[in-house]
Amino acid sequence: MPNITEKPSFSIAQRIKSIEHAVCGITEMLKSEHNAWVHLFSTICVILLGLLLHVTSTEWCLLILAIVSVWVAEALNTAFELLCDVASPDFHPLVKKSKDVAAGAVLLSAIGAFILALLIFIPHLTA
Repeated sequence: MPNITEKPSFSIAQRIKSIEHAVCGITEMLKSEHNAWVHLFSTICVILLGLLLHVTSTEWCLLILAIVSVWVAEALNTAFELLCDVASPDFHPLVKKSKDVAAGAVLLSAIGAFILALLIFIPHLTA
C-alpha cells in the first residue's frame, strides 16, 4: 500500500497533463457560461484600446491584474455552481444564496475592473 504522505516525484508529463486539464476547464467555462463571452469581448476591447492609446507599462500591469481578477472570479463562480448542482440537484434556498454570493463576487470584480479601465483610459482619451 503506497504511503499517502509521500509526494510523487516531479514529472514534466504530469505538468503538461495539468495544463491540459486547465485548458479543458477554460474551454468548458466558455462553452457553458454566457457571461464568459462578455468577459472575453471586454478583454479584447481593453487590450485593443490599450494598444491604440499606448498605455504605460504600469497601466498595462493594472489592466492585466483587473482582467485576470474578473476571469478568476468567473472561473471560481462556474466551478462553485457546478459543485452546487451536483451536491443539491433540487432547489435549495441555501444553494441559491451561495450561488448568488459567488455571482456577486464576479460582479464586484467586474465593477472594479470597469472603474480601473475608466481611470486609465479617460485621461488618454481626453488628451
